[in-house]
Amino acid sequence: MDNLGRGSDPSPEGGGAAPGVRSPGPLPYEGVWRFTAAAVDASVPQARHAVRDLLVRQGVPVSDDVVQGLLLIVSELVTNAVRHAALLSPMLAVEVAVGAEWVRVSVEDNHPYRPTALEADHGQTGGRGLLLVREVTKEFGGVCDVEHTTGGGKVIWAALPLAPGV
Repeated sequence: MDNLGRGSDPSPEGGGAAPGVRSPGPLPYEGVWRFTAAAVDASVPQARHAVRDLLVRQGVPVSDDVVQGLLLIVSELVTNAVRHAALLSPMLAVEVAVGAEWVRVSVEDNHPYRPTALEADHGQTGGRGLLLVREVTKEFGGVCDVEHTTGGGKVIWAALPLAPGV
């Protein structure tokens, strides 16, 4: 991913400041952090804790509500990678990118299948992870998407404003 967590565009290809506008430089909490984990159940709470600890350690000025939303998103995305991609992708990557006004979390795996957010089927007990991610993201005024990687896998990401309603 080329976006180093700076600028106003949280998309993975996003760019930074608008043309002709000079940004004053990164804030102390801005940056991109990435870690890999095995595609196993134990990675779900590990990823959640790693993201929470990173936000605290970097001093990201994010509300508790947004943190809880991000942790739910990370849990769902890592769970999906573990459940649906582990056979072809024994490792997954979690990335956290923090900009001046937003935070983006993404989970990447090497499985080529591009998932879709399913509609709620009240008779089913599962299959709603991406629907939940989409709804939480929308609730906080963020954006999310699924994109293919150059290696044939996919990255699923969600970006939320640091302050709800921004």
